[in-house]
Amino acid sequence: MWMFFIWHTVTDTILRRMPDYINYICPQFSETDINFQRIPTVDTSNPFIARWIPTADESMVIIRFRDPRGIDFPYLVSMIHDSFMSRANSIVIPGNKLDLAMQLILTPIVMQLIERKR
Repeated sequence: MWMFFIWHTVTDTILRRMPDYINYICPQFSETDINFQRIPTVDTSNPFIARWIPTADESMVIIRFRDPRGIDFPYLVSMIHDSFMSRANSIVIPGNKLDLAMQLILTPIVMQLIERKR
């Protein structure tokens, strides 16, 4: 009985907050310079019965660049094993390569910001 109560409470909370997700969270995705979206590669068709969160090995990550100018996609694809371009501004990587991808993408950007500050 208590399990049904928890499930019902969680479901109600998700549904109650859905308008905030639609109106405030989703619009932010189109404004980000770089968006990292993790996609599970296992069945999550009914998230209310899921027992475990998909692991990095059970996921892919789509990295979308709002402005792809200056992004060296051939370099990223060569450095991140099993990655590929899905669109002119997006790269798909295995979920367990997220740390490497973030280092390769963000380190030069951080270094440019530091250099500009000087």
